[in-house]
Amino acid sequence: MIAEMKKFNIKVILQLMGILLLFNGGFMLISALVSLYYDDGALEGILLAGIVTLTLGLILRFATKGFKKSIKKREGYLVVSLGWITMSLSGALPYMFSGAIPSFTDAFFETMSGYTTTGASILQDIEIIPRSILFWRSTTHWIGGMGIIVLAIAILPLLGIGGMQMFAAEAPGPSADKLHPRITDTAKRLWLLYFGLTLVEALLLKLAGMGYFDAVNHAMSTLSTGGFSTKNASIAHWNDAPLIQYIISFFMLVAGTNFVLTYFAVKGRFKHYFKDEEFKFYFIAIIGITLITTLGIYFYADVSRVPTEVQVIAHPMVNGELESSFRHALFQVLAVITTTGFVTADFTVWTPFLKVLFFLMMFLGASAGSTAGGVKIVRHIIMIKNGFLEFKRSLHPSGIIPVRYNDKPVTRGIVFNIMAFFILYLIIFAIGALVFSFMDIDYVTAMGAAASSLGNVGPAFGDLSPVNNYSSLPPFGKWWSAMLMLFGRLELFTILIIFTPYFWRNN
Repeated sequence: MIAEMKKFNIKVILQLMGILLLFNGGFMLISALVSLYYDDGALEGILLAGIVTLTLGLILRFATKGFKKSIKKREGYLVVSLGWITMSLSGALPYMFSGAIPSFTDAFFETMSGYTTTGASILQDIEIIPRSILFWRSTTHWIGGMGIIVLAIAILPLLGIGGMQMFAAEAPGPSADKLHPRITDTAKRLWLLYFGLTLVEALLLKLAGMGYFDAVNHAMSTLSTGGFSTKNASIAHWNDAPLIQYIISFFMLVAGTNFVLTYFAVKGRFKHYFKDEEFKFYFIAIIGITLITTLGIYFYADVSRVPTEVQVIAHPMVNGELESSFRHALFQVLAVITTTGFVTADFTVWTPFLKVLFFLMMFLGASAGSTAGGVKIVRHIIMIKNGFLEFKRSLHPSGIIPVRYNDKPVTRGIVFNIMAFFILYLIIFAIGALVFSFMDIDYVTAMGAAASSLGNVGPAFGDLSPVNNYSSLPPFGKWWSAMLMLFGRLELFTILIIFTPYFWRNN
């Protein structure tokens, strides 16, 4: 292994780990300022975590001076995979040093869930946690949403390092859209858009009745499609404030849309929305499933349960009210499809048909180029099209019949890549569920945990339903869930390729 590692530029990898640690430490200091403002008792722990993280980052930064400033594709994969692990390990320090989550296993789980924007939590009473820790918790979502790697490559030109390889590893999906020929300019534009949308949502939530702190935290969680809330009842805490839930629903829709399309829309070029097959399918699917869910709730479901384990007045909706049924249906459909994971009601107590529908939505995912997890709709579109074209190819075996997406032919290589991705996704889901069941976890919970962790959804089924959390998992179950989260967030290939012999060969 040592001989094989010689062909990698180890110094550039360590240098980039140092940069990521500096980013992480800087955001910890912002959380320390929040602690100072609210005087919540967590200042010392967060400051210590920030100092330790910054110190490690500086050590790596200066210990690797004079390195060859070039990065190959394989090194890009290593940087992305190691980067997410490094960020999660260092990101657990504020929880541990402040005493909010003293267990390393629990702290790492919460942090990985944050950076992968899964939103699964082990905290049983969120509202007793210091505000600065809750802010840090939302910050991990916000950083992970657009990808800390994308943030880093916007700075790399200062070091004279090209970032194309890392962008490819961070976003390995079939979409190849670019906003600018230079990838660093693309990253900057995406982050400016991301920041702007977060600010707009926070202001709208404040105007709708949320406090500033809650508005900022929920805006960060929404745009990242994360799902961490500052309330035990999640968004059900505001069940008596429909406007707040509609605002969050709108921004979940935006967060699940390809950010390139949103960028064009901000520039006044709305036609790109209507020309994009994925967006049209995404939008129509949301409307269709929402209408089906609305009817199911209105006529059949008992939705009086609210997502809380403590005595919190969450104002559950009244069964039989059409607007309420539509609002909660729209919200929960968006929360699952975009893998945000917020909840306004416990969808696992709805009808059996709706429960199966919501389980299947965990495998749908939103758009490629969004902050959402899951398989992604574009992959489903291409697989479905290719499936139907197989009938035509059977009748015309000598014909060249390519799959077309957005009126352009899709290469066979991309089709094969998508098929391989989907097969691997199902295999990992099956293995994930089997491992959970081996821990004496019941069938429904094991299936839900695997689907939710791999899809970065958050709430699941059984003992992990919206009224519960992941604290009941055994320690190994939490580590297993965290690993599935990482696999899902990096879309399988980025991290699985490291475990193949091909990755380590010279040729």
